[in-house]
Amino acid sequence: MTRIVIAGPRGNMGKEAVTMVEETAHFELVAVIDRKNGGFTMKEVEGMTNLDIPVFEDAEVCFQETNPDVLIDLTSPQSGKIHMKLALEHNVRPVIGTTGFSDDDVSELERLAEEKELGAIIAPNFAIGAILMMKFSQMAAKYMDDIEIIEQHHDRKLDAPSGTAVKTAQLISEVRQSKKQGHPEEEETLDGARGASIDGMHIHSVRLPGLVAHQEVLFGGEGQTLKIRHDSMNRRSFMPGVKLACETVMNIDRLVYGLEHIIE
Repeated sequence: MTRIVIAGPRGNMGKEAVTMVEETAHFELVAVIDRKNGGFTMKEVEGMTNLDIPVFEDAEVCFQETNPDVLIDLTSPQSGKIHMKLALEHNVRPVIGTTGFSDDDVSELERLAEEKELGAIIAPNFAIGAILMMKFSQMAAKYMDDIEIIEQHHDRKLDAPSGTAVKTAQLISEVRQSKKQGHPEEEETLDGARGASIDGMHIHSVRLPGLVAHQEVLFGGEGQTLKIRHDSMNRRSFMPGVKLACETVMNIDRLVYGLEHIIE
């Protein structure tokens, strides 16, 4: 039985994670971490599931008192970084679904995971289909190297571009030489019209109510185009990936950045 703590149980992703853990026979939800409501149980808090599970405001106290195996944090970059470091320091294996980690952040957490010999997973996207979209895009980039990425998310998302878009570009960069795309004398008459750029690939971010998480990778070639697209219609689409990460993190002793590294 894997003992699990979930951060952010009142959030849309947190609620789905609670349901996933409760529905998985070999998982046990032992506590949740919330920015308020410490000292209550989940069933006593409006907006939480009707469970007799303790709520903690302080992650460190939670880890000390409940002795979990795994932390699931699908909240914000700020909380995710803090909780991940605390988890590793308390021998808890973190599964983090927030984006916004810098290269320095990842390097620091890699060192800590290595020192503690603990598994840890940071995934910009837990949707299995999104991971396949990134893998397929990397395959296509070997043959079509003029590429633009359009990512679309709900208007409550804090970071732009998305972690998935950045990760996609990074994976493509492993097989594609950096190059400037478009006309050599191209000029933006409005700043930002061509979006962000990684190694010459342009990334465009859309934020609108009604969206969940969507990404399209466009390839252009001689007389042809290719589009690879993934759409998450609801947040439950991320839960199979979260479940896989919780199972995998128990059997590794290092930090893994990106779900693509644990999918064959």
